[in-house]
Order: sequence, then C-alpha cells, then structure tokens
Amino acid sequence: MRDFGVQRESMVSRQIAARGVHDLAILEAMRQVPRECFVDEAMQEYAYEDAPLPIAAGQTISQPYIVARMIELARIAHGDRVLEIGAGSGYAAAVMAQIAERVFTIDRVGQLADLARRRFVALGYDNIEVRTGDGTGGWPQEAPFDAILASAGGPEVPDVLRMQLAIGGRLVMPVGQSLHHQQLVRVTRVDEVTFEEQWTDHVAFVPLIGTYGWPDDGPAAWRA
Repeated sequence: MRDFGVQRESMVSRQIAARGVHDLAILEAMRQVPRECFVDEAMQEYAYEDAPLPIAAGQTISQPYIVARMIELARIAHGDRVLEIGAGSGYAAAVMAQIAERVFTIDRVGQLADLARRRFVALGYDNIEVRTGDGTGGWPQEAPFDAILASAGGPEVPDVLRMQLAIGGRLVMPVGQSLHHQQLVRVTRVDEVTFEEQWTDHVAFVPLIGTYGWPDDGPAAWRA
C-alpha cells in the first residue's frame, strides 16, 4: 500500500499550522490519522489536497483545514466527551478520537454510518460510537457533552443541542439561510440558562436535514 506520510506531514504544516492552528494536540492528531483511508480508493491520491472531496451518497469529506479549525473552535481536550452531527466519511471523528476520551457520531445516511463504522474497526478506534438517525436532535441518552460539532449547515442552532452541552461545553456549527452563505458559530454554555455566541469563519457546508434543521425537500435558499 502506498505510504502517504510525506503528504500528510505537508498537509499539517502547509494547510493547517501555516493558517494559524497551533494546538499541538490537533496537529499531532492530524499527523496520525490516515486521511486516505476515509475516501474511495480512486480518490486516495487527492486525499491530502486543500479541498473537500466527494464521498458516498453524494456527500463530501471536508477540507482538512476546516476539520482542524472546527476542532480548534470547540476546544476539544483530553478527557472530553464529544458529539458529532454528520459522521460523513468518519475522518473528523477519527481526528477527534485521537484527543477526546469518547466520540459519539450520528449520520442520517445509513450507508455513510456503516462505512464509517467499518473504517473505525479496521483502524482500531475503540472510543467512537456510531449511530444512524436524525442528528439534529442530538444523542440525549449520552448527554451531557463537553463539545458538539455539526458537520452540516442549519438555519439556526437547535435548542435541543444547546441543552445537551455540559456547563462550560462548546458547540460549533455552520449557520445560515443559504447553502453558500454560512458562518461558523461557537456556542458556549455558561450555566443552566445562559449561552454565549461567537461568530467566526464564513463557510459552505451541505445542509443539516432533520426535525430541527432543514426539511428533507429543502428550502429554495440552499439551492441558490
């Protein structure tokens, strides 16, 4: 099998550290996770390019920098319990699992959840739990979480997700009324009733579909 170690190190230094992500735990995690294992074999030669890539079910694996940036904003640390909405290829969950104590990841597409689960088993990740279902409602049975990341864009941050944060917990999610006009927001739970918001990067994610996101047929706005 081809060794992608040189490309992986170049990705970390040029695409991530050079853009201002300096958290050593994140940089080391991204050095350890073989991104090529999270894309189809035909796409492996492009695994370390500075761009999102297509995966199964018409979805994408996010640009490496965006994965690192969202983990940085969520301030994921050793010992954390993390919820991910939108497992996708499984790559982001694998990176987070290098740092956090446990990662819970949900995808509404069964094919993606099954592929991610098989990849985690093959790579020896025993601290990731995968579920198929509507991620917009979170995973209340496993709450509270120290961090929640949504890998899809919704019209607002669902209250049901806010309430699954631990006190001091951080939620990072793209929010916007259009597929091409979203902004990352970090929501921090200060106490039982108080939440602080910080708006950061402009991004473009696939829509967050579900009970507390966009409807399955989608608004005209995110087709624009």
